Formats: sequence, C-alpha cells, structure tokens
Amino acid sequence: MGKLFNVGGLSGGAIGFAGPEEVLKPDWNLPAADKRLLRELAKQYREIAANPANAERIRRGKDMHSLKPVRPPVLIDELPWNEMNWNGELTLHCQSEEGRILEDFFRRSLFRWKHFQVDMVVEDTLYLMKAYTNTGIGIGIDEDVLVMDKDNDVVSHGYKDQLDTEAKLDALKTPVIRAYPEIDTENMAALCELFDGILNVALRGHFVRLSTWDSLSMYRGVTPCLEDIVERPEFIHKTLAKFTELGIAAFDQMLEQGLLDWNIETLHCTPTYTSELPAEDYTGTVRYKDMWYRGMAQCLSMVSPAMRKEFEFDYIRPFMSKFGLVYYGCCEPMDNCMDILKTFPNMRKIGCSPWADVRRMAEECGGNFVIARKPNPAAVAMGIDEDVLRREISETVDVCMANKCPYEFVLKDVSTVGRNPENVFAWARIVTNVLDTYYG
Repeated sequence: MGKLFNVGGLSGGAIGFAGPEEVLKPDWNLPAADKRLLRELAKQYREIAANPANAERIRRGKDMHSLKPVRPPVLIDELPWNEMNWNGELTLHCQSEEGRILEDFFRRSLFRWKHFQVDMVVEDTLYLMKAYTNTGIGIGIDEDVLVMDKDNDVVSHGYKDQLDTEAKLDALKTPVIRAYPEIDTENMAALCELFDGILNVALRGHFVRLSTWDSLSMYRGVTPCLEDIVERPEFIHKTLAKFTELGIAAFDQMLEQGLLDWNIETLHCTPTYTSELPAEDYTGTVRYKDMWYRGMAQCLSMVSPAMRKEFEFDYIRPFMSKFGLVYYGCCEPMDNCMDILKTFPNMRKIGCSPWADVRRMAEECGGNFVIARKPNPAAVAMGIDEDVLRREISETVDVCMANKCPYEFVLKDVSTVGRNPENVFAWARIVTNVLDTYYG
C-alpha cells in the first residue's frame, strides 16, 4: 500500500504521492481550522520565498555547476526530526492527516530558515510530485530490524538473502510503472484552492537514481554480495545484469509516461541549479539528456578500483551516458576511483565523503568537476568541538581553492543530535563564520 503522500526536499520543496502498489487519494475536505492554519503558514513560507537571498543562492549554484570559482553553498539535510522540536516550533496542530503532513512540511521549512538556513532555497511555488505506482520485482525486503528510538527513522537492518540462486534470480519480474494523472489533477485543484492568492502550486516529476548495489544489498545483505564477488563472480555478473535491466526498464516507463523531470529541487541533498539543463533543443518533453543522473554503490566501499569498474561502472556506463549531467558517489570514498570517474564526459559532481581524502580529490578534480564535500555528521551527535570543525572545513576550503576546484558542503546522514538541536544551529553558524574568513 502506498503512502498517502510525503514531504521531501532540502528546502522544503515538494509534496509526493507515490507508492509501491496503490496510490491513496487524499481527503481534501479539511476542517476549517486546519485550512486557516495552513494558509497562515503558507503566508510565512511565501515571505521567506520573497527574500532576495534565494535568487542569489540559485545564481551561485548555477555558477558552481558551471565550474566557476564561487563561495561554496552549504546545505543541511537528512536530520533526525524527532529530536529537533526546539521550543515546540515543530509541534503539529492540524487534526486531519492531510493537514498534518502539509503543516509538517511548512513548519520544517520555516524552522530551517530560522535556525540553520545556510544556503537553503525556498521558491515561491509549492510543488506537487506526480503520482505513480511501481509493482516491484516480485519480492519484498525480508529483514530483522533493531530499533533504539521508535520515533527515529534511522534503524539497524539485518537483511535476509533472498537471491542466492539463479532460479530465484530468474524468477524476478519486470516492474510495471503506472502514472495517475487523474489523481494529479484532483490534488492540484485542491491545493490550488487551499492556497489561492498565497502560493503558486505546480506539478513536478521525479529524478533518476540507479543505485543497483544499494538495492541488491537490501535483497541479499552486504556480506553475501561481497563474498560472491570473490567466490561466484559469474553469478554476481548475472545478478548485476538483471538488476540493471530491471532498473532501466522502470525508468524508461517513467520517461514514457511523463513522470521524470529536469526541474528538480535537490539531488540527494545537494542543489541542482544549472544553466545547462534542459538541453538546448528541449521543446517541453523531457528526455534523459535534459536531466541529472544520480549514481552510487555504497557497499563497494572496500573493493579495489578495478573491481568497482568491473562490477559497477561497466554496467551503468551505457545508461549513465545518456544524461546531461552526472552526480556520482555517496558515503563511499571515491578518491581512489577518480581515474575512472573522469572518463565519463557528462560527469559534473563527485561525492567526497568523510572517509575520502579531500586533498587527493581536489587535486584530481582541479577545475573540471564539483566536489560535494560531506563533513562528518558525528560532529553534531554529542556536542560541537569548534576547533575540530573549523579545521575540517578549513582543510577542504584550502585544498579546493589551491586547486581551483568548485565545491559545496553538505551535512547529511545525521542519525542523532543527542536530542539537542542547538548542535545543528552551532554547526551552521561555525561553518558560515569559517567561510566568511575566506570569502567575506
């Protein structure tokens, strides 16, 4: 059963309606009190959208992706919101489920802007993500879960191996994607009426992320996958071919049904603003070459560059090459794979995790690629060590400036702030102060 809808986006961003098997139609017959509250929050949201800082941050994001030397954007995302309710500012008051989800969206956006906006962007439009369903590949995730905090989305997963034989692999099904434009029309009408005279409302499609290894690890577990690379490489090759085929089939269907979009707000916690998308010959119908591509293979963190090429890049290269721009890398260190990454003509941004050698990456990238530098999220877990944080940020600034390498800072994967939101506030303030010493 699909979610009623969800809220995503680094700067607030978009309301999404997508589920694995069924899209539930929201009940927009909201109580009068809910409507009044939501309209008031929307007015506050509109006020921050009118701030000139938004246009400046969009311009800087475009310049960065055009490989110009600018002050790096700083973003914060993937927070433990269950620990962030400072002075009751995130407490929800709507009675309806639909109202509470919208209220949560607005309150988080306003909270970010007030306490740790850094370079977040708030546009003057509320985006509604296009609704669709995905039938899946014929199996679900079978796992054991350990929960330390029932209110935190970050839990420990013990995945069970469901694809250890060729017979099981052969039984997988091609996913079927179905768009629901009629639901989009109904939802758009309801939101336009609700926020009439306050906010623009528009439809937005989805982006492409083909992370084969991240998906495969949830069906098998990481250890069996890595063992089979060594002990059963032929089986892993067959598995990767199958998963790549199934993933591309799903995105091809989304493309055909108009579910994909070049105008996306964020790309896995990073800004997407660029002057190069869509392509110059774009006429309104989205193609892969009009879009960003997002790729990663986190569970290959400990394999050699040669093995990463054989078991990852050789499979995704044909599909990845169709896109206008590519952002590759997540939590896995990419510093030893730069020779391979630089062979992709559309590569534009490369993830630099806390476990990567940022100096080596800046030297390799020079002025040809953007580094998405991800500072250690442990910095906000138990309190801020200002000296350590200043050294970490300054090291990145120094090596990137020395190598004329465009870069950004993205604090993400924050599983806890020690129930003290002020850790995040302090992180944002300290990083901003460090950058002020370089850029004024």
